[in-house]
Formats: sequence, C-alpha cells, structure tokens
Amino acid sequence: MELLPPSMKLRVVLIPYELPQSLAVVSPDTAARLELRANDRAKISWNGRTVTAFVAVAPGFPEGAVGLYVNVARALGAEEGSEVHVEACEPPVSAKAIRRKLAGARLAPEEIHQLVRDIVEGRLSEVELTALVTSLHFTGMSLEEAKAFTVAMVETGTRLVLNRKPVLDKHSLGGVPGDKTSLLIVPIIASLGYTIPKTSSRAITSPAGTADRMEVLAPVNLSLEEMKRVVEKANGCIVWGGNLNLAPADDIIIRVEYPLGIDPFFVPSILAKKLAVGSTHMVLDIPTGRGTKAPTLEDATRVSRDFLELGSALGLSIEAVATYAEEPIGYAVGPALEAREALEALSTLKPGDLVEKAAAIAGILLEMVGVEQGYEAALRALSSRKAEMKLREIIELQGGDPGVKPSDVPVGDKTLTIYSEDEGLVQYVDNAAIALLGKLAGAPSDKGAGVLLHVKIGQHVRKGDPLMTIYSSSSARIQAVEKSIADGFPVFRVSRTVGRRMLLERYPSAPQRIGLER
Repeated sequence: MELLPPSMKLRVVLIPYELPQSLAVVSPDTAARLELRANDRAKISWNGRTVTAFVAVAPGFPEGAVGLYVNVARALGAEEGSEVHVEACEPPVSAKAIRRKLAGARLAPEEIHQLVRDIVEGRLSEVELTALVTSLHFTGMSLEEAKAFTVAMVETGTRLVLNRKPVLDKHSLGGVPGDKTSLLIVPIIASLGYTIPKTSSRAITSPAGTADRMEVLAPVNLSLEEMKRVVEKANGCIVWGGNLNLAPADDIIIRVEYPLGIDPFFVPSILAKKLAVGSTHMVLDIPTGRGTKAPTLEDATRVSRDFLELGSALGLSIEAVATYAEEPIGYAVGPALEAREALEALSTLKPGDLVEKAAAIAGILLEMVGVEQGYEAALRALSSRKAEMKLREIIELQGGDPGVKPSDVPVGDKTLTIYSEDEGLVQYVDNAAIALLGKLAGAPSDKGAGVLLHVKIGQHVRKGDPLMTIYSSSSARIQAVEKSIADGFPVFRVSRTVGRRMLLERYPSAPQRIGLER
C-alpha cells in the first residue's frame, strides 16, 4: 500500500510582494510535520486550483499558517485567511534530466521539452536551474539538443501568427554604441512591401537599446494583438519583446546566467524569439572590434558558424555579416540623441556610416528573398523618402506623432563639451568609455541623456576643437561625468604626428649623457 505524503490545512497569510518564483513560507514546526525542508516543493490547493511552490522555513512564522506571495495567491485565487491544503510533493521528472546532464549525457528531445515546460511553469528551483546552466556551459549542446531547446522555447510561449511569407528579421549581437540601424532597416524593408516584425530589447549594460530609441518616438509596450495589427497595416513594427511572452524560458534562464557571467543558451534563445514571430529569413549583424563579442574576424566567423548551423537545422534562412565596430555608429549615443539622428538619416542620408550599414544589411535581406542589387534598392528606398514615410506610418500606428521632426525630440538641457588638447588625427575612440559616459549621464532611464560626438576616427582636429558633448537632465550627473574625465578617463586618442596617418606617435631619442652613472 502506497503511503500518502503528510498534509495539513493551513491559513493563508498574504505577503504583499511578488517574486519571479512561487514561494511559500512556513514555520519550522509546520515544515517538520509536513516532512519538508527548505527548498523542497509543496503542493498547495484551494477551491479546485493547485500550485506547486518552493518552501522557505522561517523561525517565528505563525503556526498553522502558510505565507503566500501575491503571485502564488493570485494563481490559487486565495486571499488573506483562506484555508488551503498543503502537502509535500516529489521533484519533477526533469530534475533527473539535469542530473543526467551533469554526468555528461546527451538529452533526448522529449526530455528537453519537459525540461523547458518545467522551467516556464516554475517547477525547477534556482539551484536546479543553476546546475543546468553550468553543466551546459562546460559540456556544451549538440546540434540536436540546441534544436530541441529552441523548438521547446518557442512552443512554451506565445507566437505571432501572420498569414504571409516571407517574414524578414535582423539581429545584432551588440557591443557598439549608437547602433540605431534598426530604425532605418525596418522602414526600408517594410516600404518595399516585405514583412519585418521587429521585437527589440531595452538596454542592460549600454546607454540605449533599440526599444529605448524607438520609445522616444512611439510607445513600444504593445500587446501581441496590437503588434499584429501594426504589422498587418504597415508591414513592420519596432516593439519591446519583453511585453509579449515570446520564448519565456529565456527570461527565466537569464536570471541565472547573468550573475554567473555565462550564456550557454545564447544561440537557441535568440533564434527562438525570431521563430516565435514567424521569421523565415534573418541577417545576423556581428559587430567586430574591441569590446564586442567578436573582437576579431576569426571570432566573428566562429560565432556565425553556430547561428548558420542551428538556423539551417530549424529551417530558418540566416546570413551573417561582420560589421565595423571600432567606433560608435553615427555620432549620437543615447535614446533621444539617437532617435534624432535616425530621423535625420532617413531624410538626409547622413551620417554616411549609419546609412551605409543600414542599407547594406537591408540589402542582404532583400537579396535573400530574390531582390537583385539589394543595397541599391535599399538606398533608393531612402533617397525617395519611402523609408522615412514608412517609419512615420509605423510611429503613428504605435501611438506616436507621425509629424515629429528631429528638433522636436527633447534632449538633456545640462551639457558638457570636451575639447581636444592636441592637434592631429583622431586615431582611436574608446567605445566602452563612450558607453560608460552615456550611462553616467543618466541614459537610458533619462531618455535625453547621452553623448554626441563631433569627430570620428581619421578626422583632423586642431587644439581646442570640440570632441564630444555630453547631455543630461541632471547637473549632478554632468558633474560626475566631468570628474571622471578629469581623473584621466580615456575616450579619444589624437595623434600629434600631424598629417601622417600611418604614424601613431613619435618618441624622440633620450638626451645624450656624458659618462656613465655609477
């Protein structure tokens, strides 16, 4: 005869906070009577609903009660004082799959699908997730495992269903400040009649993500239904992906990966979100240079191989391109400054590096679906103002002002301009320093904060010429930026060897000494 786990009726004490995990709090005596220890699982039932929660044992907590955070109580429909049924429960089957992975085994697709379902439904503890992420970091994934993880991540989230093909997309691996190319690529592609539903991220470690830039011009927190409506009318959109529940396992896994500084789900996570919006063709932008995920072309080749291989296995057509990333794209860094520059680029085709990169990537996408001379077609969409009109249509459909001019976009009213101390050629711009100054100024939370460059690499400057201006809404933040620069914070390198591009610096010989020092 099978023994049933001990159970109790406990009174709900509502804890007025939400957690990313389902957690229940009990006293040590209650835990002992239920034969539970900290981090064990308990099945909590009330009024026909059941939730599995992890147990926290708190000395001094009331006897005969269970503390439920708001997210758990909401899932149960329980309130303060409700009497719920609590009993111990066994770990999910996927916990065994994690132990197998720790031992170096390859997981079958059905194991992976169950594992991802348990992640999304909160059945795995932070400890178990950490074990999974760590084991995958050290042992890696086979192509079959990566494919299964990607498919499972798509199937356990919501999906954008569009009755049209092809569906185009682009993704950048980031690492270069000022990369506002999506604000040009999306309207270029959409203006030529192709579908491009762009979901984007907010900045985490940089002064601006694509969603931050677009949010200056229009709301980006759209629902899936609102996103679909915009795409069906305009062929494209630029929205924040965090509001759509696309591949939700990724958001849970990132919470474990980030503090560990590892990212074994890097490729499956990205491709899962592309497949979730129905993408059939994608260009992967690999910024290549110091401070990026691909410092050299060899690194870019290695990264591209992983994406191309998995994309092929998933039926997603991918082309990758290594792009120049030794200095910011364009001159503006920060949400509002970049939104201004994107609007200007759509009407003036300047700055040249921003327009060239956007047209090149858009051109590759167009050629992937049969358009000849894609780069030239993309440039025509820009020069004819079709792309600009398309972005304004998207802005209006997402709830922004379609008549917005670059000068209408407010930027920080507190500024600090840095001037060159030497005459010569700009030989080096420190991307990481530019990004850090933008964040010190308040970006991305302060949308008007950021850095506006006045010069680029290879440009001749005279002593006293402006190199950059920092914008902020806060005088205190401008003072913090000024102090960082005064403390010797390196941003630009100006060669004093005027007119000789190949000479970085000249070191004169030491003065001759008479005799030898003893």
